[in-house]
Amino acid sequence: MTSAPNSERRSERARRAILDAAFDLVSRKGFAKVTIEGIAAQAGVGKPTIYRWWGSKGAVVLEAMNEELGDDFAFPDTGDIAADLTTQITAVSQRLVTGRMSEAFKGVMAEAQNDAALMKAFRETILEPSIAECRARLDSAVAAGQLRSDVPTDVMVDLFYAPVHYRHFLGFGDDAVRRSADLVQDVLLGLRPRPDAG
Repeated sequence: MTSAPNSERRSERARRAILDAAFDLVSRKGFAKVTIEGIAAQAGVGKPTIYRWWGSKGAVVLEAMNEELGDDFAFPDTGDIAADLTTQITAVSQRLVTGRMSEAFKGVMAEAQNDAALMKAFRETILEPSIAECRARLDSAVAAGQLRSDVPTDVMVDLFYAPVHYRHFLGFGDDAVRRSADLVQDVLLGLRPRPDAG
């Protein structure tokens, strides 16, 4: 007796094909030129299959981004906060500028400005986990006496990462990659513990 096809396996193959197609198309054509129809055609599925799982093109690409990133932005902890920040910020800068992630990131962020649900999902799946991990690393540096304790770590996150995203969205991403180490050292000048005045 022949067993019935496994619908879960078929669904996972279709989901994987859709995400791969979306990421490939966006990386080659740019976010604006990609359509749900194009994604469906390349993935070999019908449009209803895509809309059954995602509400928009941006939602498809965001999930593809999350799977592509995996643990790429994990924060190292070698005990040297300057080295760890340089490693992590350089990795973020490189992914934003080069390879398949650049077009996807810019496209999703642009789309999210007019799509509250996409912005919420972007924050919850990419931004907030990364910020939480960074804050945890900064908290440990504060506890180790490497950073000032009178500056909230969420402010520190902004000081380190705002310039990276600013340069990326204005088209100066290559400069952000080159200047990652300098950025870390410049910001740390104001965040190192102050000598005891007493």
